[in-house]
Amino acid sequence: MTYQTIDVKPLAGNIGAEVFGVDLSKDLDQQTFSEVHQAFLDHLVIFFRDQDISTEQQGNFVKRFGPLIHDPFIQAPEGQPEVMMVTRKEHETYTFGEAWHSDSSYMEKPPLGSFLYCLEAPDVGGDTMFANQYLAYDSLSEGMKKMLDGLTAIHTAEGYNNSLVTKFKDDWSIRPRYDDVMKAAAEIVSEHPVVRTHPETGRKALYVSRGYTRYFKGWSFDESRVLIDWLANHAVRPEFTCRFRWRSGSLAMWDNRCAQHAPLNDYRNKRRVMRRIVAQGDRPV
Repeated sequence: MTYQTIDVKPLAGNIGAEVFGVDLSKDLDQQTFSEVHQAFLDHLVIFFRDQDISTEQQGNFVKRFGPLIHDPFIQAPEGQPEVMMVTRKEHETYTFGEAWHSDSSYMEKPPLGSFLYCLEAPDVGGDTMFANQYLAYDSLSEGMKKMLDGLTAIHTAEGYNNSLVTKFKDDWSIRPRYDDVMKAAAEIVSEHPVVRTHPETGRKALYVSRGYTRYFKGWSFDESRVLIDWLANHAVRPEFTCRFRWRSGSLAMWDNRCAQHAPLNDYRNKRRVMRRIVAQGDRPV
């Protein structure tokens, strides 16, 4: 695509691009927004540098992609239920969401996109990796595609939230409210196709992750885990990925319908503060 109002520079060969010429503190005109949207579809994850935006401005930008989601397991700032503050403190050893995943796939209508804004970053470390799930599917053998195309997976938040409680037991700013939330997490179960079709591009993408995909419908748990583990490893092969280095004022937006991501836990004794707002998507088909 030839862009008229923005400059788009790919970050890697198969996923990711930096976008220049956009001030997210302002309402984007329709042409600029359309070009940003197209870059998002073309590159799966796009990055903006040197942005100075408030929570309200970030939320207004996200709303142009879809309704905002309130994460039921995270304690949001008072009066801002759609906001997740992800803070890694100097004494902590775990990083929130550090395994490869697509956000909140346990929901009936999982997120279309996640919009993460950096308020404070370590001088080195704390990068985030992204992986192209179109390529994860395209590179499979025809026999594997044939088997997966009609397969349904069961997604749940139970295992993920148990691990969250363990890792963040001393930090109530992001720790689930255990007594009430863990029971609810076990009850949130969604069925999604293992191979989903993107509603805007029409392309097929692999939709499996270790954290949320529990088993395949009609399969035993043990049978399922063997294939889930293999697919999870395949989905994040190095040639499918890009890596983004954060600094204050950076915003990343990624397409959960066709990309996975994983933050890196390599910044011990350093602080990192992020603000995340998420747009709701459609039910996967």
